[in-house]
Amino acid sequence: MRIISGKYAKRNLYTLKSQKTRPTSDKVKESLFNALGQFFSGGNVLDLYGGSGALGIEAVSRGCHQAVIVDINYQAVEIIRKNVALTKEPDRFSIYKMPSNVALNKLAGDGQKFDLVFLDPPYAKQHIVSDMKKMLKLALLSQDAIVVAETNDETELGQVEGFKLMQEKHLGKTIVRFYRKEN
Repeated sequence: MRIISGKYAKRNLYTLKSQKTRPTSDKVKESLFNALGQFFSGGNVLDLYGGSGALGIEAVSRGCHQAVIVDINYQAVEIIRKNVALTKEPDRFSIYKMPSNVALNKLAGDGQKFDLVFLDPPYAKQHIVSDMKKMLKLALLSQDAIVVAETNDETELGQVEGFKLMQEKHLGKTIVRFYRKEN
């Protein structure tokens, strides 16, 4: 796995060898970022189920100012730290080892706001919908925030209250859904 584009392009990333994590393939990641727009002009990104941290790092590589990457797994957090070190800009990243719901409460308490959020939990549907609702309730999303939810092809999500489903991409056994916060 590697960073595809931007200032960290072509850097190979470490991945976790585990049954519980499934890194986003380069093909899916490239398609996802093509749909979002190649590059960003600032903004903050949240990768709530970080795994290797690849999505948050890719977003900063393409122009986001800051990334918060969260994972509950100790080994995953160690991999994320190693990958962030490869950027040589560790101050652009905050890494938290904690459950997603605890992280959302902490980030809200810190007054954080996010323009882009990646949700790719191991147990997809239940967490994605509850995380999206909690982010709205805690006012963690900027006005035009985009939430990207990645699931397997067997997970039905559809509309989530407070969000507009903008696009759904089927990429092999993976579905990537793009939601925009409704104002």
